[in-house]
Amino acid sequence: MCDAAVVDKYIPWGRISMSFLLPKAGNKELTMGLMGGTFDPIHIGHLVTAEEARQQFKLDHVVFMPAGNPPHKDEAAITPAEHRYLMNMLAVVDNPYFTVSRLEIDSQQPCYTIDTVRRFYDLYNGNLKLFFITGADAILDITSWKDYKELLASCPFIAASRPGYSFDKLKIIMGSAFAEVMQRVHLLEIPAMAISSTFIRRRVAENRTIRYLTPESVEQYIYKNNLYIR
Repeated sequence: MCDAAVVDKYIPWGRISMSFLLPKAGNKELTMGLMGGTFDPIHIGHLVTAEEARQQFKLDHVVFMPAGNPPHKDEAAITPAEHRYLMNMLAVVDNPYFTVSRLEIDSQQPCYTIDTVRRFYDLYNGNLKLFFITGADAILDITSWKDYKELLASCPFIAASRPGYSFDKLKIIMGSAFAEVMQRVHLLEIPAMAISSTFIRRRVAENRTIRYLTPESVEQYIYKNNLYIR
């Protein structure tokens, strides 16, 4: 169960119906960033990346998509989806350009990015220009993703730099696949972002502070719900 007091403190529930519905297209094509991940937990690095992508690529909105049943990760090792969803809501509530979708966490099936992208295009009847925002390290495995060629063709990637994953390293590791993939990948450098969800989980487990690594509301939610305590 989540701690309702922490959620109520930071989220004006009367605005939820408007703040967390998917943006409406209206009469113009929307340019949208879709940021997928487990967000276990969401942290400042995710938010800085999303905001930088929004500005550089002139995105109308960024939709955070917490993974429900990610096929590439051990589900037993991931914090329950409802906790991760609520932490996302707490983190983005004060940014009018950010929203959170339940599409994947409400799915009973393994969630593949290509299926999510197809669903979004269907929801907007094609009146949508979609970018997928991810870390540069994810590009290393892109050729193992379901229908990756269709995915790249329909949804260019914005790949943010992360510590230990230089773009030169991508070229070396990916070899012959690098040129094909990188035609549809835009590189986004986020300087000095040495923050990761793994790092935050470890600090909580070691009883070390996570202040300023994640929004205060998310920090309080973690402690109130005893998340990541060994």
